[in-house]
Amino acid sequence: MLKPTNDFVFKRIFGVQKNSDLLKDLLEGILPDIKIKKVKVNKDVSLERKQIAEKLGILDVIATLNDNTIVNIEMQVKDPYNTIERSLFYGTGIYHENLFSGQDYAEVPRSISIWITDYNVFDEGPFHEKARIKRDYENIVLTDKLELHYIQLPKFRKKCKRISSKLEEWLSFIKYDNMEELHMIKNEKIKKAEEELEYLTGDEEAKRLAYLREKAIRDEYNSNSMARKIGIEEGIKKGEQESRIKIAKKMLAEKVDIELICKITELTKEEIEKL
Repeated sequence: MLKPTNDFVFKRIFGVQKNSDLLKDLLEGILPDIKIKKVKVNKDVSLERKQIAEKLGILDVIATLNDNTIVNIEMQVKDPYNTIERSLFYGTGIYHENLFSGQDYAEVPRSISIWITDYNVFDEGPFHEKARIKRDYENIVLTDKLELHYIQLPKFRKKCKRISSKLEEWLSFIKYDNMEELHMIKNEKIKKAEEELEYLTGDEEAKRLAYLREKAIRDEYNSNSMARKIGIEEGIKKGEQESRIKIAKKMLAEKVDIELICKITELTKEEIEKL
């Protein structure tokens, strides 16, 4: 079976208008404080492209609620080590894009950015966290116009021993680890989502695109990991070199023989003469 954690599959289930009832039910679990009457899935708002050199573009789900609130959902499998920065960029970008020329700032619709991650964003805290802009004074919320949600699947797997809410039902479907657990869920929307997932699994083109998306994410992750490793190694080398130079300068100040400095610091005679 394909998995909903694959963001191509996630978008095919929740990011199309014919499944807006599934998206509405999911959002009701994530945002219980909002009375959601209607959900309109926004089309052609992502950078989705079917094929670019055998890799897929960025995928996300963006929808407008009945009160004009804009909701963006991102499904992330690999940790890019910049989730906070990316979520701020996405959230503020959506907020800015909905400010039209001549419009009063007070009329800009609320923007809610939801990140479902298959890794932990924070070491501590619950599996579902909400972040808002607050004043230093008594932690008073400055505005509700920008809101960020982080839903961390590893924490959910570890802490949720028994399903007791709509959000937990949907997260059980999204992580798709326990078939018996899923069959016990009575939510008809989740049963419909399972049928959609089965249909996609039987669709060879959908499976191919889902595989290409996983490959693109894996390649990007490996590339970033290698870049970080090289960066760390270069940083260590730079630190060692700076330490050698510092020692050499002190030895030169003490009139130590250059040959001895070369031997101790492993710097070349030319490097020491430049100092």
